[in-house]
Amino acid sequence: MWDGGTSWSETPLAASRDRVSESADGTPSSRFLQAELELNAHLRGLTFGEPVRYVYNPLEYAWDTHRCYVEKYCLPGQKVLFLGMNPGPFGMAQTGVPFGEVKSVTDWLKITGEVGRPAEEHPKRRILGLGCTQSEVSGARFWGFFKKLCGEPERFFRHCFVHNLCPLIFMSASGKNLTPPELPADKREALLSLCDAALCKAVEALDVSMVIGVGKVAEQRARRALSAEGVKVRVEGIMHPSPRNPLANKGWEEVAKAKLAELEVLPLLSSS
Repeated sequence: MWDGGTSWSETPLAASRDRVSESADGTPSSRFLQAELELNAHLRGLTFGEPVRYVYNPLEYAWDTHRCYVEKYCLPGQKVLFLGMNPGPFGMAQTGVPFGEVKSVTDWLKITGEVGRPAEEHPKRRILGLGCTQSEVSGARFWGFFKKLCGEPERFFRHCFVHNLCPLIFMSASGKNLTPPELPADKREALLSLCDAALCKAVEALDVSMVIGVGKVAEQRARRALSAEGVKVRVEGIMHPSPRNPLANKGWEEVAKAKLAELEVLPLLSSS
């Protein structure tokens, strides 16, 4: 909810989703989804004032496609979790998939499902779901890199999974995307403390041995949260592929490849 009175509570699509499934079976995917649903319930109690005017939660209105992604690719035996910060307006906000640039999600990951809409939308930031035609550079770079490296998604997900620390996307009255670090300190900490706790549950559900933060903020937040809770996992980081990052624009793939080689993750993923 926005302090000025605008609600971002769940849409009708989400009304029957406060459970994973009738057959929740203790698999990594069901435990992971349950942790996300618990986070959703906590997040509904938060309010955000200026500069935030719109808040979208794709884990509410895009739960169908998100669950498809998790149930298809969250598998036993994965040892590496790539962790982003929060959704982008033309990525996960549209598809429910982390770094979820639409073509990557539909053509490579083969994700299907229904995407609804938030309770209130900015007129310049409509949710078009899997029909969105605008590409998100970060997501195209991220999944394009792993497509080139792995060939098939099954090779990537045999060892790795991808998640965002925070599921919410924030916008100002003008439609400008606001990242969690841009929120007022008290609102930011209230939000991220909930996300930190959910991350610890997710890491334990996945039983990964390494978390790789995509960008410094995600890396630092993961290290702090997991250490504070005594979760025994190695935390590392790679450069964020955002076009806002001048270094990423000069050749993000080579930087990412070198870092993954240093972390000894690259041999797990290479199709050659």
